[in-house]
Amino acid sequence: MRASEERRNAYLQAWVDWQKQLADLHAVFIDGTKTLEGDRMKGLLNREARAKERYDRARLELLGVPAPGDSPFDQDPP
Repeated sequence: MRASEERRNAYLQAWVDWQKQLADLHAVFIDGTKTLEGDRMKGLLNREARAKERYDRARLELLGVPAPGDSPFDQDPP
């Protein structure tokens, strides 16, 4: 079974985006080559978490598995 071109592209883009955010996160926490504080740190963490969430959704869709609807990122901010 081959995935549709749309699902394939969505998955690949989500993977690339997440890897970029993960590399930024590693630059702070693993390599120590980048230092962030306060809101910039919060933004870094949120961007990586959202990118991972998009990747997970795209992966499940590519595999044909229904995504759970309990993500905190799906909710509107208060």
